[in-house]
Amino acid sequence: MLQNDHQFYRTAESVSPKHPDKLCDRISDAILDAYLAQDQDARVAAETCGGHGVVFVTGEITSTAKDVDIAKIVRRIAGEGIEVHTKIVQQSPEIASGVDTGGAGDQGIMIGYATSETEEMLPREVVLSRKLNQKIFAEYPYDGKTQVTIAKDGSIASIVASFQNVAKDTLKQLVEDFVKEENLAGELALHLNPAGDWSQGGFDADTGLTGRKLIVDNYGPRVPIGGGAFSGKDPSKVDRSAAYMARRIAVDYLRKRHANEVLVRLAYAIGYENPLEKTVIVDGQPEEIEGYDLTPRGIISFLDLKRPIYEQTAAYGHFGHAFPWDA
Repeated sequence: MLQNDHQFYRTAESVSPKHPDKLCDRISDAILDAYLAQDQDARVAAETCGGHGVVFVTGEITSTAKDVDIAKIVRRIAGEGIEVHTKIVQQSPEIASGVDTGGAGDQGIMIGYATSETEEMLPREVVLSRKLNQKIFAEYPYDGKTQVTIAKDGSIASIVASFQNVAKDTLKQLVEDFVKEENLAGELALHLNPAGDWSQGGFDADTGLTGRKLIVDNYGPRVPIGGGAFSGKDPSKVDRSAAYMARRIAVDYLRKRHANEVLVRLAYAIGYENPLEKTVIVDGQPEEIEGYDLTPRGIISFLDLKRPIYEQTAAYGHFGHAFPWDA
């Protein structure tokens, strides 16, 4: 079990879609979608770095798709005035040779998780920090971060919210409304724009990079992650597809075993199609996973991953949004 008795507080954060790192994730996944829309077998590894009026897109793309306008995609997400530089090459033939035969696109460990403590089957602190961020962003669609800390007895110990172009008094009202809507109990401390109100955000204030919000993308800091980023990678990369499959397996086991908590571990070697590890831990008891095709091709087929569905995953985490791997 991950919920250790000695753990007195649990904290998770969420960042808005206009946060610099999330802008980069969204750009990378929008580029992936543009290629998959024309070529479902496209091999895409798109990395984005941006800040202070300039965005760099680099990576490896092998595809039959024509006329994918990367600069147009960047400016749709980051703003019309952005200067765009690209450096794209084809996938390494030495990597391609292993993937073409059905092997994994890289080595790595992928983690899946599900818990019965929320409808989303995610840790409560993750769900609350995300919901609060979404509530504020719906009215003020700017750069911003939220954070929720839960005490051992389940009460809310503190809430942090920092949002661009939102005055502290307005932010206080939004947070207090959220507390009432969610029926949150506790003598909670509010830290709202704690460094002062601010108007400069996004790429104007800071740089961003694809794959730099891994804990936000996954299950929050309570749950370990495999370490691989998701955004900008086509599903031949098990960093992404096997992580999604691990989540699906965790959800399936949670439901069929009526469990409280499930953790899944998958591990792969580049060019080899079968996992080197396939472990599920159900309420603290480990066993080997059975009944799933865990080859890259099997996962891609089962979850129907060769579709332009990825930009939407880059905004508020990759799990808990009724995606096929959450079903």
